[in-house]
Amino acid sequence: MASGEGLEDIVAGKSAISTIDGKRGVLTYRGISIHDLADHSTFEETVYLLWYGRLPKAVELRNFCEQAWAEVRLPKDVVAQLHSLPDDANPMSLLRTGVSLLGLSDPEEGGSNAPEQPAPGVNLIGQLGPEAPGFGPNHPNSKKAVRLLGQMAALVAAIQRLQKHQDLVAPRPGKSIAYNFLLMLTGKEPDEEATRIFDTCLILHADHEFNASTFTARVAAGTLSDLHSAIVAAVCALKGPLHGGANTAVMKMLMEVQDPARAQDWVKDALDKKKKIMGFGHRMYKGEDPRATHLRKMSESLCAKVGRPDLYELSKNIETAMFALKQIKPNVDFYSASVYYSLGIDPELYTPIFAMSRVSGWIAHVLEQLANNRLIRPVADYVGRQDVPYAPLAQR
Repeated sequence: MASGEGLEDIVAGKSAISTIDGKRGVLTYRGISIHDLADHSTFEETVYLLWYGRLPKAVELRNFCEQAWAEVRLPKDVVAQLHSLPDDANPMSLLRTGVSLLGLSDPEEGGSNAPEQPAPGVNLIGQLGPEAPGFGPNHPNSKKAVRLLGQMAALVAAIQRLQKHQDLVAPRPGKSIAYNFLLMLTGKEPDEEATRIFDTCLILHADHEFNASTFTARVAAGTLSDLHSAIVAAVCALKGPLHGGANTAVMKMLMEVQDPARAQDWVKDALDKKKKIMGFGHRMYKGEDPRATHLRKMSESLCAKVGRPDLYELSKNIETAMFALKQIKPNVDFYSASVYYSLGIDPELYTPIFAMSRVSGWIAHVLEQLANNRLIRPVADYVGRQDVPYAPLAQR
């Protein structure tokens, strides 16, 4: 690969949101280790950290949760339009359209993302974080950001329910995004362990520096397009199988292999045939993806709980075979597949769930881009022909 292709190792901008040390296997949000956040935080607290640059105080977290939880619902006109869409469509296509519909129905959507003058006496979320310049309680995107965070969870759950011709399930007031998503998806009240595990999954997927979809969102925001348009652009980038979709492919692989005893032979045969085995390797990490560390443990626990310890054993055997044959370790997608499956989530919904979490990071990057905006316009290294004379039509 020529230097710079795919912008590999090219610094495309400055950010104070998340950082990756691929050699040491370190991921941080606003300087806090992903391990600490996975072990001690909640998704809502992590979102506050990403948006405001610091952990919230108790009253700030309570206010933020109340606002976000109240938005885990869809406007009636959006639900009606979702019913009119093909029920056999790709869930990511439905998500893309759904976010557009949410933008059309948002009472504050339209126009530019540029901040307005603060309105006196308004206190929507909390005070401005020291590392999040430009985003405070009076920023025009404050209400839209919180609204979209909650609506994404309702939208992803609705997509699966509608595709199965099932009635939508109302959220339970005062419950977390993770709890209500599982409730709205399955129609059953999730237990404490399932809720906590899914909440941790949302934390682990919330942000990952300048990945393809995040950078796409920043490019769109850099034009001063609206918030929903920037998120639609990010969803479009995530839809591509080289960025999103790997965890769905992992689950299909597990279903194909089935028997843990077959894992090593299956992996060797696949590698001999030059097949790409999804869920392994990462451009940024040379060793263990720190998110996989947590997902592996959650997979073992959940698979045993739902009576499918063989699914974890199969995953572990594939991991062992891949490292023995290629010295490649799993990434965030590998064990998330068996975790989601054990939670009763259809594989086709895995990438929309990724978006449901990552919208928090996308919004953080949109806000950061707008805080010190400059239109993103790279240059190309032209390698085409030069000085080509124009040939009249009759001479071609």
